[in-house]
Amino acid sequence: MAQGQRSNPAVAKHAQHALDNLKYEVARELGVQVPEDGYWGDMPTRLTGAVGGHMVRRMIEQAEQQMAGHPSR
Repeated sequence: MAQGQRSNPAVAKHAQHALDNLKYEVARELGVQVPEDGYWGDMPTRLTGAVGGHMVRRMIEQAEQQMAGHPSR
């Protein structure tokens, strides 16, 4: 996890690991070089925003599928 301030912690503490895994998966799919030390603060906002935006899209898609009664990916 990042070493900076955590002003937006996960509501469900047990979900943090899953969110981190999703972040790294999305970053790989977008071709974003993941920082080896886990600190994303030196990366351009455009890249980190793209990763976050795609994470949100995927979570919304999964929630819609669950509400429709379809299994997620």
